[in-house]
Amino acid sequence: MESHPAPGGHSVRTRSQHQRRKRIVQAAAALASRGGVEAMQMRTVAERAGVALGTLYRYFPSKMDLVVAVVGEEIDLLESSIERRPPGAATPASRAVDVLMRATRGLMREPELADALIRSLILAEVQTPFGDRMTGLLLRVSADGLTLEEATEEQIDLAGSLSSVWVQELLEMLRGRRTYDQIQRRIETAAARLLADIPS
Repeated sequence: MESHPAPGGHSVRTRSQHQRRKRIVQAAAALASRGGVEAMQMRTVAERAGVALGTLYRYFPSKMDLVVAVVGEEIDLLESSIERRPPGAATPASRAVDVLMRATRGLMREPELADALIRSLILAEVQTPFGDRMTGLLLRVSADGLTLEEATEEQIDLAGSLSSVWVQELLEMLRGRRTYDQIQRRIETAAARLLADIPS
């Protein structure tokens, strides 16, 4: 049925574009979870998402743009989980550890995808929102809703350093050099030092 050029028409089209984009990102994540970044071939992603290759390139001009979108989707899932079940620990460091270990468990359910995402962050040729979003998330949960805009430069640097430690530890785990318990211990130590001056 042909849609009428009513005021709502634009929002319907936007919603359908949003759904198409989501389908593409989910297809890419599913492929990466089985075979890493190498499995995220643009043609294969397009076929799996049920879109034309040209359509895929309109949404994501390069494979790295697609990887960045998959990273964003993973952070969205983590943020939703934290909104539903905020960390209840007493100290800023403990709340940050809760979030990072929850993220670790989530990523480790799909080790191939986790490996693809972490490697892409380290080798990224495009700006990824991952670092800033993780830093912002750590500030919010550890400092009672503190935003990046409200935080001091030092607070941002400290939360960012903790996020970087976590990424490095995840990489070591993916290489088989760390156990989950070792990561937790190291993250707890780093959080206790880095977030010591953030008010509870």
